Amino acid sequence: MSNKYLPDYIERRKQELDAVILAHFYQPPEIQDVADIVGDSLQLARQASETDARVIIFCGVHFMAESAKILSPDKTVLLPELQAGCPMADMVTAEKLREMKQQYPDAAVVCYVNTSAEVKAECDISCTSSNAVNVVKSIPADQPIIFVPDRNLGAYIQRQTGRQMILWEGCCPIHDQLTRQEIEDLKELHPEALIVVHPEVPPEVADIADAVRSTAGILKYVQNSPDQEFIIGTEEGFLHTLQKHCPDKTFYLGRREFICPDMKLINLQSLADSMEKMQYQVEVPEPIRSKARIALDRMLAVAP
Repeated sequence: MSNKYLPDYIERRKQELDAVILAHFYQPPEIQDVADIVGDSLQLARQASETDARVIIFCGVHFMAESAKILSPDKTVLLPELQAGCPMADMVTAEKLREMKQQYPDAAVVCYVNTSAEVKAECDISCTSSNAVNVVKSIPADQPIIFVPDRNLGAYIQRQTGRQMILWEGCCPIHDQLTRQEIEDLKELHPEALIVVHPEVPPEVADIADAVRSTAGILKYVQNSPDQEFIIGTEEGFLHTLQKHCPDKTFYLGRREFICPDMKLINLQSLADSMEKMQYQVEVPEPIRSKARIALDRMLAVAP
């Protein structure tokens, strides 16, 4: 089927399936444009937990579709591209986390939502970049905290809360490549531009930013700002959202190759194929699902 006919087929098939299409901000523009809801991890997790649709088609990566299944076990959850994973999520395993928990038996365990179901099942509460600071603030001040897996997000939380945490040595390999020099070079070229970055970037980059926000937070910040130019320190797919919502403003991507390959695996053809064949259904076995749900429910109860 020609690409120009695929959006119509996807819309028609969606009605047949009683489905909702959720897409992350980092997805290709053509996927964002056919989605019912485009958002960050927290927004999409809320939608997955609240939808009345029988089928959730998750255009993102595996841990996101997995979280949708954890929150809505009675729904059919499809991930259109089975190979869409997350290198950061792969940097922590349940087995290794259990070993760390034995070293710090009194610690609360906070996991970034960018983790597998098995890891979430070992944690007290999950978080997204939108509500990570408030999640940590919700934990008693005298209780130690293990934070997995993103050391950069962990460092940002520590600076915002004053809490010392035991940080896992993981990162997003895409955000972690952004350098202070790259941002400073862009600032020299565009001196009027504000620097707005995601908290997954290295601390030395966050230190020179005008604002550090989740993707949804960046969008809100830009929409509310009277400024017209912005240097954006996150994955390039987000520029589509920014340009769509703020067509009168100018955006400069923090680095040339700011691309998550996994987020770009889903396209209109693979989405249509998944919907046609009901292929790549995501399952989370018990009791992992029930344990992981506790961490996600607690996350959803904490506002950004």
